[in-house]
Amino acid sequence: MAFEGQTNQSAFILASGWVCSYKLMPGGTRQIVDFQLPGDFLGLRSVLFRTADHNIEPVTKVEASEVLASDLLSTFSRTPRLATAVLWAASRDEAMVVEHLVGIGRRDALERTAHFLLELGARLKLVGLGTKNGYACPLSQYMLADALGLSAIHVNRVLRELREGGLVTFQRGQVTFHDFDRLVAIADFDRAYLDHDGPLLA
Repeated sequence: MAFEGQTNQSAFILASGWVCSYKLMPGGTRQIVDFQLPGDFLGLRSVLFRTADHNIEPVTKVEASEVLASDLLSTFSRTPRLATAVLWAASRDEAMVVEHLVGIGRRDALERTAHFLLELGARLKLVGLGTKNGYACPLSQYMLADALGLSAIHVNRVLRELREGGLVTFQRGQVTFHDFDRLVAIADFDRAYLDHDGPLLA
């Protein structure tokens, strides 16, 4: 776990489990910025900026490999291909933050929730943990609410609407897509911003 304002942080590569990154508001509420999945970096900005600008805590049991700041920076100078890969990962994270900002600002609750579930599915499929039919998801409705900028009651209502519309079900830790193509159309989901082909390292 890491806390906003901490210094001398290491970065980690998540091997298994789910982690969330969030900012605490003065009134005690929180905004979840993103969820980290297996293969993702944790605390990369903390290494580059030398101070953590957000909080990180596990959602499930996790396994991660520590990467010391000194080792990471020295490796960049010796292995430009690795630096390119890390830059790609950071760029993809930025693209996801932009999409989340658009979602909170311009998508209605149904579109926002659909887009978020599709994005998680696309990311999990990339690491072999999801399919077009669905994926295991340990998130509570309260976590979804904190990520989507909605109340838990509103999230519950939207999930029911999606389920009754024959689009997607999120129950008992499992997201199941019933009409994937129609859900993509409703959410206007274009996964190009995730750039699944990865960095050009040739």
